[in-house]
Amino acid sequence: MFEFVWPWVFVVLPLPYIVRRFMPAKRMSQSAALRVPTLQTLAGTDSKPSGTSAYMTLFAFLVWALLVSAAAKPQWLGEAVAIPNEGRDLMIAVDLSGSMKQTDMQIEGREVNRLNMIKYVLADFIERRVGDRLGLILFADTAYLQAPLTFDRNTVKTLLDESMIGLVGERTAIGDAIGLAVKRFSEKEKSNRVLVLLTDGQNTAGNITPEQALSLAVANKVTVYTIGVGADEQIINSFFGQRMVNPSQDLDERMLTNIAQQTGGQYFRARDTDELVGIYQMLDSLEPVEGNSQKMRPQSALFYYPLGIASLLTLLAIGIAIIKPSLVALTNSKNGKVDV
Repeated sequence: MFEFVWPWVFVVLPLPYIVRRFMPAKRMSQSAALRVPTLQTLAGTDSKPSGTSAYMTLFAFLVWALLVSAAAKPQWLGEAVAIPNEGRDLMIAVDLSGSMKQTDMQIEGREVNRLNMIKYVLADFIERRVGDRLGLILFADTAYLQAPLTFDRNTVKTLLDESMIGLVGERTAIGDAIGLAVKRFSEKEKSNRVLVLLTDGQNTAGNITPEQALSLAVANKVTVYTIGVGADEQIINSFFGQRMVNPSQDLDERMLTNIAQQTGGQYFRARDTDELVGIYQMLDSLEPVEGNSQKMRPQSALFYYPLGIASLLTLLAIGIAIIKPSLVALTNSKNGKVDV
């Protein structure tokens, strides 16, 4: 919508008429030492009313109206945008170790590896976190901050989608991932600090142990929700016939459960896509999006439009006033008239 911030400025709009009507200018003496030129004198018009002077008066009033409009601060207000009163910091840590290549998950009937399943389900979860600041950590041999805490959910989704298995190594540094998240949270004092960590293995690398990372998380009041990804025991066909395998035999559920309980979070088990969807829905209820928010309308200043038009018109009038006498003199010379 369009509005003037200071509409009361328009009370000065009739000021030139009032001054001209009730405070007439004194006639200038013929012997005056200094004459101030006006648009009328530059144009060669006298003080008697004429069509030209009437046009000049309307022109001057138009310029005045534009200047008053600019002073009233016109602006355009955009659509209202919700701004959360209290921000929530939610960091997502995703395992990119070599074991994530295991194709024991399904999406709409087709087999996919664990990372692709996480990307598929996590995209919708990220989309629903309106008002939260989200961050993304990728970990394997060590942990890397892929996306700092931001309200830009589309960027977080894009960076997650571009991640690849083996990008940061083949092993699993769970302790480093938790430690890095705690470090990023500590940069902002007031927030609800939540870490969602997804892994399919146990800690086999890194600079700090899961126990050390747990102590840091507890000291900094970071809530950790851990999710163990991987199918249960299943029967597969091989050259020697059918045999039972456990794709999740390396998953350290005891360690993940302890980390979640000690930080006030929960441990979840994602054996398939449906279970992971249910886990994210549960996380929405455990860590709901902030409901109360303020509304803000983006403002775009428009004062420079009437100000610019007024400046151009003034320059145009001055140019015409300067050029017109020369044109009149040139016309008179061609017609054989000589000014005395």
